[in-house]
Amino acid sequence: MRVTHLQLADFRSYAEAEVELGAGVTTFVGRNGQGKTNLVEALRYLSVLGSHRVASDAPLIRFGAERAVVRAKVEKSGRSLALEVTLVGGRANQARLGRAQVRPRELIGILRTVLFAPEDLSLVKGDPGGRRQFMDELCVALQPTLAADLADYDRVLRQRGSMLKTSRNARGDLTMLDIWDEKLADLGGRIVAARLRAVAALAPHVLAAYLDVAPDGGDCRISYATSLGTDLEPDSAALGGALLDQLRELRPKELERGVNLAGPHRDDLEIRLGEMPAKGYASHGESWSCALALRIGTYDLLTSETGPDSDDDGEPVLILDDVFAELDSTRRSALASRLERASQVLITAAVADDVPAALAGAVIPVTKGRVGEEPAAVDGADA
Repeated sequence: MRVTHLQLADFRSYAEAEVELGAGVTTFVGRNGQGKTNLVEALRYLSVLGSHRVASDAPLIRFGAERAVVRAKVEKSGRSLALEVTLVGGRANQARLGRAQVRPRELIGILRTVLFAPEDLSLVKGDPGGRRQFMDELCVALQPTLAADLADYDRVLRQRGSMLKTSRNARGDLTMLDIWDEKLADLGGRIVAARLRAVAALAPHVLAAYLDVAPDGGDCRISYATSLGTDLEPDSAALGGALLDQLRELRPKELERGVNLAGPHRDDLEIRLGEMPAKGYASHGESWSCALALRIGTYDLLTSETGPDSDDDGEPVLILDDVFAELDSTRRSALASRLERASQVLITAAVADDVPAALAGAVIPVTKGRVGEEPAAVDGADA
């Protein structure tokens, strides 16, 4: 799998942009604020329908424009597929696959990407929300149909939360809350089961990747932490039943506080170095190594899923967004040696010298939102 063409209209800083992409390594080089990260952010958006830099779509639409368009051609399974998403301010986004109009979520799973960026340090040091998003993106990459369950769960969670707030002082019939409990438990059971499977599949890859990037750093192990218990089997029906029991038990507290107190939206990915949790105990360098191991492990897992018995025929596109300036020489070399044989790697860097020689390839300058013009050679990271 690889991207052969990217076209933008009113996306971020670009009124318009177009770039051809080849196999192997391509590095977008430009000084601070020139727009190189916007290019790979657009491809990532086509992959997961979200940005790694902002939580909402509004900042992705160029200031003063009503909408933004991201188009790409992807070679996959011997075919060339055209993907397009139109981001419309204040209204539902639109999508096309080839010439056919589709729901945006139908694009998920066509272009698979693995992105490593400076923001990934928050996977280790930050709040559980970022780690839940990491797990859910991995689940969707492995099982694209889960995207619908995640969207439905968020909708039910909001509606149930609203009912808890309005019912906190109510007396009598709570039949509608019973219905929302059943819906939340059914969807939540499927999500927890998918996360359990994904984390179990990812764990050995993370362990191996950490040993590569930090050979003297001990073991990095991950597990799924949920209030439903430990040593759980990924049985969605059983997990849904356990969640329903928990919701019924917690209902008095939920009505008192007016918030949802149980479900996968409160779970976490536990990362441990040896016997200690990485968050709060890992040094800055160890935290970077953990973040690297999570992304390299993801890449290795998704690549292993594309063998001869798979429905997919290509490893994911790898995106390295301005990461080499953040890494010391040891971690740069370890990352490069693990990924130099990838089918397609897209890198952003302030200066070409930041990129290890093992990842040498095509270089595309980016200057003031124009792709292909020579940038000034100054240090700095892309905004």
